[in-house]
Amino acid sequence: MLMGRRHGWCLLTCDMRLPETFLGRFGLILVMFGLAVSACQSASQPVMEVEMRIWSTAFADGDTIPVKYTCDGENISPPLGWEAVPQGAASFVLVADDPDAPRGTWVHWVVYDLPGDTRTLPEGGPLPGGSQGVTDFRQNTYGGPCPPPGKAHRYFFKLYALDIPSLGLPEGADKAQVESAMQGHILAQAQTIGRYGR
Repeated sequence: MLMGRRHGWCLLTCDMRLPETFLGRFGLILVMFGLAVSACQSASQPVMEVEMRIWSTAFADGDTIPVKYTCDGENISPPLGWEAVPQGAASFVLVADDPDAPRGTWVHWVVYDLPGDTRTLPEGGPLPGGSQGVTDFRQNTYGGPCPPPGKAHRYFFKLYALDIPSLGLPEGADKAQVESAMQGHILAQAQTIGRYGR
């Protein structure tokens, strides 16, 4: 009976130890699985990048453009700056237009082949390089807001970062030619909007 009891005690003890061993191994498996899932999630998550941004010190985004930069004033280009340029940017294109014009979008400024290290454009120029395209004023220079009387128009200053140093276009290309040439080469784009009315 004593042997039986000892044998029975052994069986009882072994039966009690089995769950501990099983739980220990199962816990280790869970930990390893969790680490693997975490590693996969980390690898699949994209690196957060700051979006390219353009601004003017002359007016805040969405605010009124000072008269100085319109046809009612000195008609000179406003100062512009940008940041968070993507790696590999070799040049920039800048287009300013008015989508609220009575006859459709009116082009006020076209600049292309700006050097990739450019981060500012001074008030009234000169440009640090690049070429200027023809506007709807039929000039290869900036033409400021000049809307008819009525509701204020929106003026979009749109910047494009490209992966090529030049579009291969001559001076005086129009907006459509520039937009066609830069297709497939845009790394990032940004815009700021000003308003002006009479």
